[in-house]
Amino acid sequence: MNNKNVDRVHWSFWVISIVALIWNVMGCINYFMQMNPDALAGYSEAARSLVEGRPVWATGAFAVAVFGGALGCLLLLIKMSAAYYVFIASFLGVVVTDIHTFGVTDSKEIWVGSLMSLVVAVFLIWYSKRVKRKGLIN
Repeated sequence: MNNKNVDRVHWSFWVISIVALIWNVMGCINYFMQMNPDALAGYSEAARSLVEGRPVWATGAFAVAVFGGALGCLLLLIKMSAAYYVFIASFLGVVVTDIHTFGVTDSKEIWVGSLMSLVVAVFLIWYSKRVKRKGLIN
């Protein structure tokens, strides 16, 4: 591993990592809002019924997805290659959550958000592996 490479990363690394962190922190906020009945009352009917009817295993997977994604981004920002494995766990959380979501709703709005989360999770796995292979993170 070349520490000179780790110290000198392209500006895009910081932009991607920070934008991804913001995305995942927004997911964490969404998780806490879904646990708050007052905040949940402001959701659309489709979103509210999805959250209220979601089983514990899907709620747990949602927590793994968003908190794992945020942790992975923090690890990426401090240039630790463990981010890759945390992103894999986050991806699995997204997949399990989406299995439930796609099975119980036909709301295009919810499907688009779920698919976006899946795309971001796959991207973060790919990106963390790429920067590790380039020697930009330890």
